[in-house]
Amino acid sequence: MNRILVIEDEISIAELERDYLELNGYEVDLAATGKAGLSLFRDESYRLVILDIMLPDMDGYEICRQMRETSDVPIIMVTAKNEDIDMIRGLGKGADDYIEKPFNPNKLIARVKAHISRYDRLVSREQPKHEDIKVRGLFIQHSTRRVMVNNEEKVLTVKEFDLLALMASAPNQIFSKEHLLEQVWGFDFFGDASTVTVHIRRLREKVEQDPSHPEYIETVWGVGYRIKQ
Repeated sequence: MNRILVIEDEISIAELERDYLELNGYEVDLAATGKAGLSLFRDESYRLVILDIMLPDMDGYEICRQMRETSDVPIIMVTAKNEDIDMIRGLGKGADDYIEKPFNPNKLIARVKAHISRYDRLVSREQPKHEDIKVRGLFIQHSTRRVMVNNEEKVLTVKEFDLLALMASAPNQIFSKEHLLEQVWGFDFFGDASTVTVHIRRLREKVEQDPSHPEYIETVWGVGYRIKQ
């Protein structure tokens, strides 16, 4: 299965994306509305989703949020706005990357291949055996990729789990944003360190009782983050 879902209401852009993707060996399904895209996503299996932010019936942020409830396939968001807030908000909803219009189709293809390759390595490689981690009320079980906080299960995305597990594997050790980006996203990730900031914020919203006064994920200003023992 080598199928990609493109959700884009501008027909010329959608067809351009489809043509380049097909030239590179991918099968492509097109959807011009958010509802149509979500319907296809729920009924079919995809390697990756290219998702426009501005759609006629619902915005890409909400679509991304709903997709992340059931799937961790890579999502690349497409924005016509050259504003950091679009990138931050998209990553905050669970997107893996973003690209701005107008874009070079070859650059888009490079990102598609990189994200699919990284995701395939993640899900297919033999996972090393890790011991379960317990830090006060936080419990991380590697074999099932489950996270419990005070006996309540928290649902995390793949990146969120990997980020939390990495930091919790060495409580009190400070991890720089650059190190976390390298270890969790890989050397060839196209984003920047703000990606880590967004995911830390999402993690706090899920595992902290009061995200503004975190008990577990501590910011060490000017240095990075650590899990408090």
